[in-house]
Amino acid sequence: MWSKYLIGYLKRIYKVLLWFLLLTGCFCLVYFLYDLPVSAALYAALLSVACGLLFLIFDFLRYVSHCRKIEFMLSQELPVPEDFPLPFDYLEEEYQALIRKIYRNRIDEQERSAIQYADLIDYYTLWVHQIKTPISAMNLLLQTEESPHAGEMSLELFKIEQYTEMVLQYLRLGSTANDFVLQTYDLDDMIRQALRKYARMFIGRKLSVNFSETHQKVLTDEKWMVFVIEQLLSNALKYTNAGTISIYGAEGGQGFVIEDTGIGISAEDLPRIFEKGYTGFNGRRDKKATGLGLYLCKQILDKLGHRIEVASVPGTGTKMTVIFPNLSKL
Repeated sequence: MWSKYLIGYLKRIYKVLLWFLLLTGCFCLVYFLYDLPVSAALYAALLSVACGLLFLIFDFLRYVSHCRKIEFMLSQELPVPEDFPLPFDYLEEEYQALIRKIYRNRIDEQERSAIQYADLIDYYTLWVHQIKTPISAMNLLLQTEESPHAGEMSLELFKIEQYTEMVLQYLRLGSTANDFVLQTYDLDDMIRQALRKYARMFIGRKLSVNFSETHQKVLTDEKWMVFVIEQLLSNALKYTNAGTISIYGAEGGQGFVIEDTGIGISAEDLPRIFEKGYTGFNGRRDKKATGLGLYLCKQILDKLGHRIEVASVPGTGTKMTVIFPNLSKL
């Protein structure tokens, strides 16, 4: 510990030490050239060295105290310039003034960014709510339309509605003030909400759903949890061409599983499927994946204190397991 302080201090004053030794050498040389008593020269040199050592010891202790104050500041999560120790010299005083200026500029920039982000959230929130009106109107028109493509158009319109909702949730998730409301909810009820919403897609893709009630009460946020279930169902539907999507309780009664009989996920893609924007082999082949659905699910579940696990076999299917740690059946 002390060695790093000593090395740093010597680097700081090595020029002064060299100058002191040079002056001492000149002093002794003059005594020698003028044939003056050597004892007088040595006495003066030793006295100078003793005084210099006392000064250096005092100055070194001040230096160590100064370093420790700065180290303590660095150990804090959010150090502020107001906690700076008194500057050692004019140069350090100027550096501290520069840091304070940069810090103030950073705070001002953060405040401006926060205002701009809030404006952006407000704009997209308004946009999503406004766009839902023509979407609902088009849905009503398609329901009365006897066109052979009405069903397909209705499904595509449903996807548009889901994408607009995803935009809103993505922006809200990045906000520092997430509107989480943690309460005890019926897990089966939240799963049914998502299934009702995606019923048309199950029918349109001619897929069967096997829902086994979990009989679980969980502490979570209903709105965000339903969004997660919807995204997991959407993914299962997207990559399942035939067969069944099953929903049932996880082992231990602390979560649920959404299992499909789709194309599966390759082993090299599994570790990265929750990364932002990562689409993997299936997404590149499909050319429609955004790489945001599973990313949003992971971020939401992390913020809620839940966990998600994935297991998949290419060509066989994928199993997504959402776990509510430390919760049991109520």
